[in-house]
Amino acid sequence: MENHSYRVLLYYQYVPIEDPEQFTIDHLKLCKEIGLKGRILVAKEGINGTVSGTMDQTETYMHTMKQDPRFADMVFKIDDESGHAFKKMHVRHRKELVHLGLEDDVNPLELTGNYLSPKEFYDQMQSDDTVVIDARNDYEYDLGHFRGAVRPDIEAFRELPDWIRKNKEAFEGKKILTYCTGGIRCEKFSGWLLKEGFEDVSQLHGGIVTYGKDPEVRGQLWDGQCYVFDERISVPVNRVEHVVVGKDYFTNEPCERYVNCANPECNKQIICSEENEHFYMRGCSHECRVHPRNLYVKEHNLTEEEVNLKLAKINKKIA
Repeated sequence: MENHSYRVLLYYQYVPIEDPEQFTIDHLKLCKEIGLKGRILVAKEGINGTVSGTMDQTETYMHTMKQDPRFADMVFKIDDESGHAFKKMHVRHRKELVHLGLEDDVNPLELTGNYLSPKEFYDQMQSDDTVVIDARNDYEYDLGHFRGAVRPDIEAFRELPDWIRKNKEAFEGKKILTYCTGGIRCEKFSGWLLKEGFEDVSQLHGGIVTYGKDPEVRGQLWDGQCYVFDERISVPVNRVEHVVVGKDYFTNEPCERYVNCANPECNKQIICSEENEHFYMRGCSHECRVHPRNLYVKEHNLTEEEVNLKLAKINKKIA
């Protein structure tokens, strides 16, 4: 039986922070004193973080945060794990917690979509007059998503408004549901949809992570895994049935294993099996495989002769 002596906390809070730069400095010191590892963003509009630590460390952090009136009602999404989900502790100041690329930014404390509980979301997304829009990036969707959800063709959150405007006719007159990993992106995105004139906009409160833990819904109608921005890469959601939706980048076979292209100047995230990682030298293209800084070649100490032999096999296979 796996020893779950660590925990991962995922959380956010939209709340005014008067001096975010100083808060960032003080908060990094606090996290290091506790012994946490993770990634936290601080802005004048609030805080957004994922941290990992032992049971005692995470308990100390949550207790300390809730002593601050600004974060007294902050919800922590908790995963039990066997070790840290991060290598280091980073707390960084940003202009925005999530960047939607707007000149006139949305304040979720003033405007946001209706909150739906997991059960309400589950029921509503099965209605014929409803469209479900994934507010995440394409590579997140490709690993897992709600059944029938719309996949925006975007690589970054800031591209979402333009994509919606170009495809607006598909959503007009519909009840719109949107979702993201923990809920923070939907807070702004749903508010922006309302500003754009869409009248019936709702969001999954607490995001995919909360949906998967709900004792009634148990993650149903979710296919694949949920992409997370830490060492785990992905976490399960559907507790009833597991449907693999990820496709191997090279063979299009079912797969849920993400790697980064070995060319550090590309670093593209691709889904591929361990076998194909070795066969294609973790390069997403011929150019990346022969790149002088290919990390796969370096990691495995491949000679020029060995690389050429592998390239010949690849060329023969794809010819």
